[in-house]
Amino acid sequence: MIRLLSILAVGLGLSLPATAQNLDDIVRLDVLDGGTTAHGTQRVAIRLSMADGWKTYWRAPGDAGIPPRFTWKGSRNLGAVAMSWPTPKVFDQNGMRSIGYDRELVLPIEVTPQASGRAVRLKGKMDIGICEDICIPATLSFDHRTDPTAGSNPVIAAALANRPFSEQEAGVTAATCHITPTSNGLRIEAHIAMPPAGGKEVAVIEPGDPHIWSSEARATRHGGTLVAASDLIHVDHTPFALDRSALRITVLGQKHAVDIRGCTSE
Repeated sequence: MIRLLSILAVGLGLSLPATAQNLDDIVRLDVLDGGTTAHGTQRVAIRLSMADGWKTYWRAPGDAGIPPRFTWKGSRNLGAVAMSWPTPKVFDQNGMRSIGYDRELVLPIEVTPQASGRAVRLKGKMDIGICEDICIPATLSFDHRTDPTAGSNPVIAAALANRPFSEQEAGVTAATCHITPTSNGLRIEAHIAMPPAGGKEVAVIEPGDPHIWSSEARATRHGGTLVAASDLIHVDHTPFALDRSALRITVLGQKHAVDIRGCTSE
């Protein structure tokens, strides 16, 4: 596995190719300002610019990916952050599927300041996997003072427009989940009544709990219903309860993507 090889290389101190050793030549992080929204929050975005042939990963990267992680230590006047991930791409490499972005990722973030109307110091780190033929774990630091008076940023606006459709926008009329026990966890089978998203549809099931691992979903279409099945296992290999309302199912198609929040039992 690409991820395993890269982790072993780093952990054992093995030499990586020269191009992989200089991260400045591979990826650059910038923070963009987008001003203040109508309800008093501030719009910013983290932009990753990557060299040709390199990619990074979505929040649910697939079995072959490294999920991004953020820390905000050192920030000031920061109340809350809400991220709007743009629609990712599906990559197939060496028989494994990963989900992410190539060349550029613009990640819009809505920042709620503790003291409204004042600038926010955004300071922290973003841990990512950056991959070409190999994957390199990378930590990118940022320290940015927001500009509440900035105007609307077209780059951020374009990234927001590239988000997955909501259930209503995509014509989803029902989402039900059938849960059955397995020897080491649960199996979930989601039945989603929705028009086709185009081409080969890929479904990603996020359990809504970081301690629950979800296998790569198997998606099949039966007329107006997409069926997605995945196995769920607790990372500690202990029994667990599944909150259906916390589930998040993303369908990625050639025409558009769909973001489905929660599912019912019937």
